[in-house]
Parts: sequence; structure tokens; C-alpha cells
Amino acid sequence: MTLAAQFKKHARREFDSWADSYDRSLLNPFLFRPAAEAFLQEIAIWRNGATTANSSLTPNGQQRRFRLLDIGCGTGTLACLLLQSGWPVRVVGLDYSANMCFRATAKVQAVLASASNAPAGEPPASPASFVTGDSEHLPFADGSFDVITCSNSFHHYPHQQAVVCEMRRVLAPGGRLMILDGFRDNIVGWIAFDVIIATVEKHIHHASWTQMHGYFQQAGFANIRHRKFSFWMPLLLTTGDA
Repeated sequence: MTLAAQFKKHARREFDSWADSYDRSLLNPFLFRPAAEAFLQEIAIWRNGATTANSSLTPNGQQRRFRLLDIGCGTGTLACLLLQSGWPVRVVGLDYSANMCFRATAKVQAVLASASNAPAGEPPASPASFVTGDSEHLPFADGSFDVITCSNSFHHYPHQQAVVCEMRRVLAPGGRLMILDGFRDNIVGWIAFDVIIATVEKHIHHASWTQMHGYFQQAGFANIRHRKFSFWMPLLLTTGDA
């Protein structure tokens, strides 16, 4: 077994074991929730631009449903927020952990049921689905999605450039990639991510600002932007257009 395969096996085992307690983690208010809110802001910006260009409108002028892939989706927090947003969206979540996908499916069904008049015991049709898969080998056709998000999982990927290239492959023209991960380029971030989290999780690599920019450039993205936010658990959001 290669070193990369060992890293992936370790990560899968870790997240399978964390799935049931993941939503109760203390990291939620410091990492996971701020990340989801940042994505919602960026998606709103992207949608406004797409609507202005008429690329998100149907022939009768209605808003077209956009397709979003959330890689490293965990328990489906972003998917639930998107379904509650009122936006016309079709969400696919992908995670290397089958247990995470199971939890995400159950959470989305609960959200839909609470907003639905479906008969008891009959789950409503879901505009979200979850797939167990490898970010290096996405099981989707070229140009399948309008938006791809990846939050706080990129540091687990042993071949990060290959993952960004795969993301570029499955994005439609004009689509947007958003990767959010720990910002380790100042002393606070270095201690948080390269010392504390690296000690706990092992076999991880938080890419620097410069590395992230290079990954996007090499994969062929345009309009690459970076935004650092939060203080005690600083995060770096990198976006690029296909």
C-alpha cells in the first residue's frame, strides 16, 4: 500500500468514527459554521453575477436550477442551509466516509420533512443526494456542476493539485470553485493548524496562500481570489472561475 493510500485509509477510519458525534463538535462555532456562512455569501455573489449575464435564466425568464457539488460534505451542513435558502439548487455531496454520507442523508431528510406536507413515513423528494467517493477521481462527467465547494477537508488530500484539476474538469464553463481551509500563514494559524490539528489528525497538509494560488493557476482557473477571515481559527477561502 502506498503512503497516499495509507493516508486515505486513516482519514476514512477517522471520519467514519466521528460521524455520529460530528455535529456536536466544539469546532462547529469556530470552523464549520463560519465556513458554511462564507460559502453562502460567495454563492450569492456568484448567482448575482450569473443572473446579470442571463446565464441562470430559463427561456421564460425564470431562475434556472444550479448544480452544486460539495466535496468533503461531512454531515451535510451546507446542503441543509442551501435547501433552506430558497434558491433553485440541486446539491450533490461527496465524502470519502460512508458514515458521513449516511448522516448527511438523514439530516437532509429531516430538514425536508419539517418543511413538507408529505404523509407520515413517506419522505419527500430530495433535491440533494450524497455519494461516497474519492476527490481525486470524481465519479461525474465533465462539466456536471456550476459550483463546487470544499470546506475544511482539503488538508486531508495527499495529491492536492490532482484534486483541483479534477474539480476543474467537472465544472461547467463559467462555473466557480470555492475551497476553504485553515490559514496557516501567520503565527496563530500555524499554531492552530500545523501544530495542534496536525498533532491530532496526522498525515495532513494545510496549503499556504501561495500554494493554493498555484494549484488554481495550474488547473486553468481565472479570476483567482483569496480571502482570509476569523482570528483564533483563521480560514482561507480561495475562489476561481472555470
